Amino acid sequence: MLKGLGKEDFYSVRYSFNFFDGGVDRIPIFGYSEHMDNKDAQEKLRIDKWLWAARFFKTRSIAADAVEIGKVQVNDARVKPAKTIAAGDTLTLRLGPYTHVVEVLALSNKRGPAPEAQKLYRETDESRAKRAALALELKAQAVTQSQKGRPTKKDRREIEQFKSGAW
Repeated sequence: MLKGLGKEDFYSVRYSFNFFDGGVDRIPIFGYSEHMDNKDAQEKLRIDKWLWAARFFKTRSIAADAVEIGKVQVNDARVKPAKTIAAGDTLTLRLGPYTHVVEVLALSNKRGPAPEAQKLYRETDESRAKRAALALELKAQAVTQSQKGRPTKKDRREIEQFKSGAW
């Protein structure tokens, strides 16, 4: 270990190699941090990785397929899975019959627990209201379609009466 440096400093040293003097010399570069290389990666991230990390899709390939077929839009524009997004972008997602409009608050390329994933975005109030209204509408439609299977003998007689005009 280098004299006068702590353990943390030693691990944050990156070496440069000097090949010009005929031998290989390792020249330490102090103050280097691994996060310096990933600075741009933290400011921008592929949309399919972010959708997977934010738990909108179970796998990254499903997220990429959804982006490819147009179920995900960034700032009201259709994009490809390799499109990079940044904090502040607005995403429109169609998941089943529901449409989510979310604003990107933070970026993460790691999939974590659901409470952490919810901190990555904020859904608009209009989007929540539309989804709630659609959920009530779909629930009401499900109640009216209670008839399942083959009609009973009584039902068939009523249908025959209705068709013959006796009703």
